[in-house]
Amino acid sequence: MTLLSFDEQGIDVVYEGTEFRLEKSLVEEAIGKAYPDVTDHEVLKMVEEDPPLSGEPQRIDDILG
Repeated sequence: MTLLSFDEQGIDVVYEGTEFRLEKSLVEEAIGKAYPDVTDHEVLKMVEEDPPLSGEPQRIDDILG
């Protein structure tokens, strides 16, 4: 299971026991849209090849809201 923790400057990720940080600029460049408009599902797809997605995607702006 992948854990994501969002803040204004980026995302802390725990993937298969490894912790790392995805900076805001990296996420924007990889996804091709402004950080607040990126969804949690899009971030999961950056981290995992075929993530188990459940529920509706949430925008980072809404998560931080």
